[in-house]
Amino acid sequence: MPLPDSRATNVVPLHRSGELPDATLVLEAREGQQWAREALFRRHVKRIMALAFRLMPEEDPEDLAHDVFVKALGSLDTLANPAAFGPWLSAVTVTLIKMKLRKKRWLRRIGMAKSEELDAESLMSRDAPEGVRIALGDLYKAAEKLGEEERIALLLQRIEGLELQQIAEQMHLSLATVKRRIARAEAALAEVASDA
Repeated sequence: MPLPDSRATNVVPLHRSGELPDATLVLEAREGQQWAREALFRRHVKRIMALAFRLMPEEDPEDLAHDVFVKALGSLDTLANPAAFGPWLSAVTVTLIKMKLRKKRWLRRIGMAKSEELDAESLMSRDAPEGVRIALGDLYKAAEKLGEEERIALLLQRIEGLELQQIAEQMHLSLATVKRRIARAEAALAEVASDA
């Protein structure tokens, strides 16, 4: 019997059998049902906090997730396919983090915010193998040197394991643009690795 695809074994269903699907909850939330909004929040908040933490670990993931849900639940009417709430929410997260990174970079340029060094060690499990710890450290060092789009594209690919087309959809960019962003990010990563 062949082994299952490793990506398939990491898939966790977003709702258990017997629970209402996202599409139903979105339609109810659009009608003003608070319980449906709360159900969407409870179902997706941990995933969004994890995504936010991996993309912008220097910020509080709870605050980022709160901002994402305020924005997303306030614009449910713009969601064309209610069944696609999960991927749409991830795209909202990516967009919000891009804006926050852009603002942070601008504030640093005008001297209104200090540059913070990211402690990559705090992001890793103490049980992780040494090679993984070094690779993640290099990845986050390179990410600090990148523009927001290169940083997010690289982390979505390397940490989240997304395919290029999925990254393009979440970042609202063309596939060619994502390929260029990742190529620049890979060059920065190679430079960090060669400096070590």
